[in-house]
Amino acid sequence: MWRYISLALVSIVVVVFGFSLVEVGAGTGVGAGAAVQSADVNLEDYPRAVDPNYDWNFPEDHGPHNDFLTEWWYYTGNVATADGRRFGFQFTIFRRAILPEDQVQDSEWRTRQMYLGHVTISDIAADEFYQEERYSRGAAGLAGATADPRYRVWLEDWEVVALNDDATEVHMVATAGNASMDIVLTQAKPIVFQGEQGNGLSFKGGEEGNASYYYSIPRLETEGTFTIGDETFEVTGNTWMDREFSTSALAEGAVGWDWFGLIFDDNTELMLYHIRLEDGSTEPASAGLYIDADGNYTYLHSEDYTMTPLDTWTSPVSGGEYPSGWEITIDGEVIGLEDSLDFRAIPLMEEQELITDPNYWEGAVRLEGDKTGYGYNEMTGYTDRLDDRL
Repeated sequence: MWRYISLALVSIVVVVFGFSLVEVGAGTGVGAGAAVQSADVNLEDYPRAVDPNYDWNFPEDHGPHNDFLTEWWYYTGNVATADGRRFGFQFTIFRRAILPEDQVQDSEWRTRQMYLGHVTISDIAADEFYQEERYSRGAAGLAGATADPRYRVWLEDWEVVALNDDATEVHMVATAGNASMDIVLTQAKPIVFQGEQGNGLSFKGGEEGNASYYYSIPRLETEGTFTIGDETFEVTGNTWMDREFSTSALAEGAVGWDWFGLIFDDNTELMLYHIRLEDGSTEPASAGLYIDADGNYTYLHSEDYTMTPLDTWTSPVSGGEYPSGWEITIDGEVIGLEDSLDFRAIPLMEEQELITDPNYWEGAVRLEGDKTGYGYNEMTGYTDRLDDRL
């Protein structure tokens, strides 16, 4: 998942807390507005994703990479009860550096890291979308990430924590308004590395360093409970997990993107995204990854697939007009099929828009056509263009 949206979202934290997160204490007379003006980021102060030979190590790389400007832990899943009542969910925690180097720590409250989280739960049968946003400093135990002694990322009482040493089984708990989840995710497919060379270096544009280190766990078997109000439901299903860390931004002229993480019923998976440019064309660095039943994966260039909107939906809250349903076609020869792979991704419900800054649509979809299954679709830049903000 390509989520540079976090760079804009996390500015909320600066506005609320000001520079007191780092160096400004009580009685200084420095307000949040002044702090924002003082907090310009110099990308040259942070490492960039440029090394094609990055030395991946797990479970260590599930933990934080604090020298990079930003990263996220991102889970999306589709689950259902035994009688077919279906739920979707998103659990995302972002980390954002606010200083390039560690400072002298004379207080447990001071930090150079901020954390922001989004949790959503889609109750498909009731046509209800629950969302919650939180943010905190990465200090005093309020929020953080670690791989020692075991993988854990948390923001207050939202948490993903490993149940074994290699982090192939994790426990997730989170709430979103009047809804909550308490689930266990078990890795069912190997980690896959995004990028053309299959090394985790994923380019987002033509400039050097306009890239991220990016890996995914495309299938996590999921079971546990979802609670809506005073009703609790036993559920099972599958979850997609994305991890990216980087120091980068959208190229000029890129207004937003459309992303899919899809889990098919035949034990294959697919990630696709295209970055939309202001002239209506697609950024050539847009890409995808197809994972076969054995866990082998194939990189997809932007010319290897098409994504065509089927309809539109207008948000009654933000006024944004989003695509509603997509026709997706993959060049079959590229992924070892005799014919092209053609299917549709249909929203399980229309109102899955997160009202934040900026707004974006992220929701559960069903897959029908040459392959069936479920997945998640993220759409950004339909209410605010993002190159001006990221």
